[in-house]
Amino acid sequence: MQYRSIGKTGMSASIIGLGAEHLDNKPYETVETVINTALDHEFNIMDVFMPGETVRKHIGRALDGRRDKVLIQGHICSTDIKEQYDRSRDLPTVKKYFEDLLRFLKTDYIDLGMLFFIDTEKDFSDVFETDILRYAQDLKQQGTIRAIGASSHDPVTARRVVETGVVDLLMFSINPAFDMATANTYVIEYLEKGVFDFEKKLDHDRAALYRLCEQKEVAITVMKTLGAGKLLSAEHTPFARPLTAAQCIHYALTRPAVVSALIGCATREEVLDAAAYLDTSDADRDYSAVIQDFQGDFKGHCYYCNHCLPCPSQIDIAGVHKYLDIALLDQANIPPAIVSQYKALDHHASECTACGSCEERCPFSVSIVKNMEKTVALFNT
Repeated sequence: MQYRSIGKTGMSASIIGLGAEHLDNKPYETVETVINTALDHEFNIMDVFMPGETVRKHIGRALDGRRDKVLIQGHICSTDIKEQYDRSRDLPTVKKYFEDLLRFLKTDYIDLGMLFFIDTEKDFSDVFETDILRYAQDLKQQGTIRAIGASSHDPVTARRVVETGVVDLLMFSINPAFDMATANTYVIEYLEKGVFDFEKKLDHDRAALYRLCEQKEVAITVMKTLGAGKLLSAEHTPFARPLTAAQCIHYALTRPAVVSALIGCATREEVLDAAAYLDTSDADRDYSAVIQDFQGDFKGHCYYCNHCLPCPSQIDIAGVHKYLDIALLDQANIPPAIVSQYKALDHHASECTACGSCEERCPFSVSIVKNMEKTVALFNT
């Protein structure tokens, strides 16, 4: 397994994590098998947004004796009023369900306390301008949660969340189809209704969000990595052909700020399928051809696919472009952490010989040599 740092929290997450949603309404034996298989394969992060008592108790029982092996994303504001999944902004109700989460999981702390489902301006104001935010901050001060995060499906609202400076982690829906949605497409409705409109280019708001998160050292954990399975289906994929699970996972993991792709698993076999990503070849992970086939105008923009490799100078070209894209957000005030991370690369843009072999292989006609020159100018190496 590989691990990535969760922003400034001091915690690190496995690049493949467990989304526990599909464990709801499953017998305990299934929950135990899935969780133990994930932990045995060194998954160390799990999202538990489900508010139901039974599933929480099953997860707590399955984690007995292994609680310290996993980072739990537990959600604040997730409720099941009248036995229906819902979100509440009523503080006493919010407290009840969060305290129940601790009790049912048989733990006295949650690693990542996630402010739940911040998708609209009203969601934002109902959480970030009320006592709910203060409640989360008090939980962090007390050590009941180790870090504050938030979940969202909307890039504009998510940007507001990140800009507060309050959160260390954003749980966000990322896959190639969502990243090419039109500005007014609500991705949850797409999954439910199958109605999807393409922008035929990478959505500016979503791309800008990922770069902002990297700039602010806010980590991203990814939900909807496989698009609820639709991207793997020849019948339902919006592309000319379906993607594989490895391509979807790799796409998510190559976005700026992403630390873990959370895969919903209901069986041992599904956990093993997710873990198999670690053993796939670069060719099997390559998603560029599927995106390129989509008749859209993608020219000139790096999609971090590494199709340009190998570089004779051994430069991580996609990695350099990530830091360049982030630096270009505010050239006069590049965050020291970004400078440090760029300089920690084994090879830098200054080592580029301008041979052009990368540009010959790039499926998106990126001006790589010129971008290397820009990078040297910004980072002085």
